[in-house]
Amino acid sequence: MSPQVMYEKNWREESKERWKARGLKAAGGLVAGIALAYRFGLSPVVLGPALGVLVAVADLAWDWWSFRSTAVWRGRRRGETVTARLLRRRLRRHGYRVLDGRAVPGQASIDHLVIGPGGVWVVDNEAWDPDTEIATYGGRLFFGEKYGSKEARALVEAAEALAGVLSRESGVPVAIEPLLAVHGGQLVHGTERRRTVTAEGVTLLKPRHAASWILGAPRQALDESQVEVLTRTAARVLRRMG
Repeated sequence: MSPQVMYEKNWREESKERWKARGLKAAGGLVAGIALAYRFGLSPVVLGPALGVLVAVADLAWDWWSFRSTAVWRGRRRGETVTARLLRRRLRRHGYRVLDGRAVPGQASIDHLVIGPGGVWVVDNEAWDPDTEIATYGGRLFFGEKYGSKEARALVEAAEALAGVLSRESGVPVAIEPLLAVHGGQLVHGTERRRTVTAEGVTLLKPRHAASWILGAPRQALDESQVEVLTRTAARVLRRMG
């Protein structure tokens, strides 16, 4: 039985225990609400149940979000689809273009190519189980206990290959920053959890933070005409996958 199937099986089997724990949390919220009501001269009949329900709903939402966050790893969703939607939602209004599934024939392929006023990025997607710690030690990338050098090197080489083709064919010299959208796993830097881990030339981050990273970390100033030329060139010379 695969880890993904085991995870889903255990999640469903533990449902009753989670509901019991949720009931205890709600009861705690009820008691806290009553205590607060008496402390501040409010109605305990209203505040107590309201806080209890709020705690239960928040716990239910967190439980569902935690399960849903593993959907790509479990094969229930496609990481490329999730990331593409998030990138377009945030970046289009800022003048960025997103091309999905592009490749330099015989050299490299990537899930997303982002071109905009702040430069050019490639974004790839990978999924790990929720317990995998993704970290950097001594400048090296680790996925759990395994080195991540192979994955990092492949993405760096893909970015360099695409940059070479785009620069040559468009006449606009560009450098491309590689990003890896992490579905599942835990990004850890030293003893602190952070939004990004950067190692071996690659920045790893959750898909929901990719657009913010791009907007907040411009690499090159491109005007509207250069963005258009690069986008048209990419659409023309980079093979579309799938």
